[in-house]
Amino acid sequence: MDRQATPAVEISRQDGACSIALQGDWTALALAGCHEARGLRARLHALAQAPEHATWSLAGVNRLDHIGAQLIWQAWNGKMPAHVDLNDGQRRVFDRIVSLRPEGWKKRMVDRFNPVTILGASLLSLFAQLAIGVTMLGQLTFDLLRFARAPQRGPWREISANIFNVGYKALGITALVGFLIGVVLSYLSANQLRIYGASTFIVNILGMAVIRELGPLLAAILVAGRSGSAITAQIGVMRVTEELDAMSVMGISHGFRLIMPRVIALAVSMPLLVAWTDLLALLGGMTAARLQLDISYAFFLRQLPDAVPVANLWLGLGKGVVFGVLIALTACHFGLRIKPNTQSLGQGTTASVVTAITVVIIADAIFAILFKDVGL
Repeated sequence: MDRQATPAVEISRQDGACSIALQGDWTALALAGCHEARGLRARLHALAQAPEHATWSLAGVNRLDHIGAQLIWQAWNGKMPAHVDLNDGQRRVFDRIVSLRPEGWKKRMVDRFNPVTILGASLLSLFAQLAIGVTMLGQLTFDLLRFARAPQRGPWREISANIFNVGYKALGITALVGFLIGVVLSYLSANQLRIYGASTFIVNILGMAVIRELGPLLAAILVAGRSGSAITAQIGVMRVTEELDAMSVMGISHGFRLIMPRVIALAVSMPLLVAWTDLLALLGGMTAARLQLDISYAFFLRQLPDAVPVANLWLGLGKGVVFGVLIALTACHFGLRIKPNTQSLGQGTTASVVTAITVVIIADAIFAILFKDVGL
């Protein structure tokens, strides 16, 4: 690597004329290695106050990049001196800096905060995301047909690994949250039911709320925050390390090897996690009911099948499958959109979690409307 020459400023005065010559390399690397960079900037600003007949010369500048040119341009207060010696390459660098007019920046900033502009940009972004989502769903359908046609050539290792990471490793957190939610719900309901002498209805409240709504929703939110973010980060890191580009070069389908295994894994794991969350939430509810209302475990278990029709269980498990597919598609979608830089990786992971949770809640609302008469 070539050694960077230290940037310097030389001043000569003769017969009342002032000549300012810049020497060395005026690049980001040279300025970073210069111990007197701050003093150099202050000196340039002081020299910019010289009389208009002062002559500036950049003939001694070996290298000039946009960082160094910006430093010099700021010293000139955004205006080219009347007498300056530049070569063609240096003049082109300053011309590019001149083309970035602050007036244009201000205008764009004003337009950016225009409510109509914000609304239009948001709608266009929404439609673009929906189009990409539909395309991904269509590609997933073709990949599933290809997998069903030749299952022996399918990505079984990826599927099993994702089931382990998404399902088995999430048992602990879902059990803890489910148990505590059951305790809280039972405790709050018991205080109200005791007032009206309807303590036995705790079975109906807990069973219906947990099996039909809270179990699937809690499991989905936890998986979206835990596993959805991990999927987005994994694919995003593959983008940063150019593994996705290498897969494309080798003719390996992103959908078949990355998206489909995660969708299948979540579609298989989520119903099991929902059932596990329901079980622990009911256990927590039974424990609180035993302590608060003196309702035995045996009575709770005998009354539960009559209080909650089995259709609610199947509805909750079906929600788990749908929620799992939606979380996987959302996480993969944002993972593939990440650009090869760390800032985009963080933003994409955050957007993935927020969007996945929002999509899950919207889907749950749609389920509530479509199946309002089922299992009641």
